[in-house]
Amino acid sequence: MLIATWNVNSLKARMPRVEEWIETVQPDVLCMQETKLSDAQFPGMAFAGLGYESAHHGFGQWNGVAILSKVGIGDVECGFDDGGEPDPDSRIIWATCGGVRVASVYVPNGRTLDDDHYQYKLAWLERLRLHLDRHHTPDELLVVLGDWNIAPADIDVWDPRKFVGGTHVSQPERDALRRVMDWGLVDTFRQRYPDPGLYSYWDYRAGDFHQKRGMRIDYLLSSKALAELNRSDLVDRNARKGTKPSDHAPVLSWFDVEVQEPS
Repeated sequence: MLIATWNVNSLKARMPRVEEWIETVQPDVLCMQETKLSDAQFPGMAFAGLGYESAHHGFGQWNGVAILSKVGIGDVECGFDDGGEPDPDSRIIWATCGGVRVASVYVPNGRTLDDDHYQYKLAWLERLRLHLDRHHTPDELLVVLGDWNIAPADIDVWDPRKFVGGTHVSQPERDALRRVMDWGLVDTFRQRYPDPGLYSYWDYRAGDFHQKRGMRIDYLLSSKALAELNRSDLVDRNARKGTKPSDHAPVLSWFDVEVQEPS
């Protein structure tokens, strides 16, 4: 099973590129973030024409997450079931695809370390951990993937000195991410590729992509059971090239999973 994540940075603006990429790569499951669409605006029929069922959670203009699947889709949930108030933003959607529980996440940016949004980011990650504690175990086939807006380590940014005092690299964010991972999630890409210079996001400004000034903030975190079935990982840098690309590239993982038909 080929599972991918891609922050498309406005599906309306990027739809032709997304359709072309899907037709070329043919992922079994594609999670998208920053669709910036409401549920009513989401082009589900267009994806159906490509052979994909879909689920979307969005309020329009900002945020928005989706899951596309050609191996079935069921048990769709939006947000958290942790006993708290509903998340005010559309940042996480869950579904079961071919026997794998999938969560497409768009973690809050945080803005600045003294912004209320930064505290929201830390609390959001704790809610994710609580949801996993309440509803899942690491021996399930499960993957949480998307735009995490956190570089897990200094190796995941092009120059750590340029990020001191900013979000995405602060210790509280990294600690919050580590707490989520300590539930039993594995970053198979980083295990497979321990070298620097591998990124998933490049700012549009100042030719950052061509200057290789990037960050690795998009990744798949697989349950221990699923990680054992991982066979390959890839960042598709070609999708960051050309006309009107997203500022993020797709990230893909292959798993030796026997697809289960939805019940």
